[in-house]
Amino acid sequence: MKILINIFLKNPRGHMLQYVQKARENPKEDKSMKVKKVFALLLAATMVLGMTACGDSDKESSSKSGADSSAVSESEGSQGEAEDTLTIWAWDEAFNIKAAQVAKEMYSEVNPDVDINIVTMAQDDIVTKLNTSLSSGSYEGLPDIVLIEDYKAQGYLTSYENEFADLSDFVKVEDFAGYKTAVNQIGGKVYGVPFDSGVAATFYRTDYIEEAGYSQEDMQDLTWEKYIEIGQAVKEKCGVDMCTLDPSDIGQIRMMMQSAGAWYSGENGEVTIADNQALKDAIDVYKKLVESGCVKQISGWDPFVGAFNNGEVASVVTGCWIAPSIQKAEDQSGKWAVAPFPKMEANSDSVNASSIGGAGWYVLKNVGHEEAAKDFLKNTFASNVDLMNQLAVDITLVSTMNAAADAENYKKGNDFFGGQEIFADFAEWTKDVPSVNYGMNTYALEDLMTEAVQAIVGGADVDSTLKDYQTQAEAAIAQ
Repeated sequence: MKILINIFLKNPRGHMLQYVQKARENPKEDKSMKVKKVFALLLAATMVLGMTACGDSDKESSSKSGADSSAVSESEGSQGEAEDTLTIWAWDEAFNIKAAQVAKEMYSEVNPDVDINIVTMAQDDIVTKLNTSLSSGSYEGLPDIVLIEDYKAQGYLTSYENEFADLSDFVKVEDFAGYKTAVNQIGGKVYGVPFDSGVAATFYRTDYIEEAGYSQEDMQDLTWEKYIEIGQAVKEKCGVDMCTLDPSDIGQIRMMMQSAGAWYSGENGEVTIADNQALKDAIDVYKKLVESGCVKQISGWDPFVGAFNNGEVASVVTGCWIAPSIQKAEDQSGKWAVAPFPKMEANSDSVNASSIGGAGWYVLKNVGHEEAAKDFLKNTFASNVDLMNQLAVDITLVSTMNAAADAENYKKGNDFFGGQEIFADFAEWTKDVPSVNYGMNTYALEDLMTEAVQAIVGGADVDSTLKDYQTQAEAAIAQ
C-alpha cells in the first residue's frame, strides 16, 4: 500500500504544487499505526521544514501570498547591516516583493533616513529559518518584518507567543475584512497587518454560458446545484467542460467549508472531521461535480491554466488572484465576466463568499528594531490607501483594507471582463467572507482529507470514513 504525503508549496500568484516527499509504508503495519506515522511526519514537516500547500488553492492553487515562490533571489543578507536598517522577508518577486518595494518608496519620501532592505526568499526557506532561530532563541540574521501565510499564522503565534510584536495600537480590526483579522489575533491582541485578499469568485465565459441558454443574471447568487446544471448544458451545447478538477487538490472543499463558516478544526484547534456538516456537504458537492460529466480532470498548474486559456472550460472557481492568468488569453478579451462564489444549497450557513490563500505582515519584536518596524507598517500596509490604489495597478492587488474599496483604481472597469469593475466587486465580496480559525494543522489535515475524499468519491460511506479519519487524526496529534 502506498500513501502519498503531499505537503503543498503554494505559489500565491500561481499556486505551484510541489510534491516534496513520498512515503512508502510498511505493508505489515496496521492501518492505524501507519496513519499515525504519516500524520506525525506531516506535522513535523509543516512546523520544522515549512513545506506548505493556494489560491489560492494554497497544490498549485492559493493565492498569491499564500504560497512558495521557487525563486530565491536574495539581496545582500541581513547580517552585517547598519544598526538602523530594517529588513523585510517575503516571497514572490512579482507580487509580495514588488508590494514591499512600492511601500518602501512611499515611506522613504517622508522618512529618507531609514534604510530598508527587502530580501526575496522562498517561503519554505523563510519558515525553516524562522522555526530554527525562534525555537533556539537566536535572532542573528532574522528580519524585522516578515510575511506569513494566513494558514500558518496561528501556528506561529501559538508556538512563539513572545516573539511577535503587538500591533493593536494601530491595526484596528474594523479597518480590515473580518476573516483576515480572525487569523492574526491571540488573546484579544492583533499581531499582523492583513495584506492581500484571496476572495473566491466564479470567473466564466459569457459566450459559452449564453450559447447554453443562460444569461449573466443566472450566474448571480449561484448555488452549486445551479452551477452544475449550467455546466451540463454547456457541455451538451458547446462541447466544453464547465471547470477543471485536480484529484490531488481539494481546495474547492476548503472554499466550500469556509463559505459556511467551518474548517477542519474548531475554535480551540480541535479536529472537527467526523461531525462537520459543512465538510460533509462540501464533499457531497464535490462528488456531484465529479459525477456530473462536465468537469475536466487535470493534474498540475500548467494544465489548469491551459484549460481556460485554450477555451477548454467555461469557468474557473477560485481566488481572485487568478485574474491575471485568465487575461493572458488576449483573444478572449470581452468574453469573460466574474460572479460571486457559489453557495451550498443544502447548508443554510453557506453564503456566496469564501477565500483561498492570502498573507499578512508581522514584526519580530526581539530582533532589535521593533518600533521602527511598527512605524513602517503603520504608515504603509496598515493605513495607506494610496499604496493600495497603486498596488491595484502594479500587482493587481485586491486589498483587505476596507478603505481601499473607495480608491480610484478600484472603481475602474476592466475591458477584458466586459467593462466590469472587478476590483470593486472583489472588495465587496471580501467583506462577506466568513471568519474561521485555520488552526495549526490545516495542511496536515488536508493531506489526510485528500485521501478520504477520494475514497468517498469512489463509493466509501461518508460517515464511517470521516469517523475513521477523525480517530486517526486525533491519535496522531496526541502523540
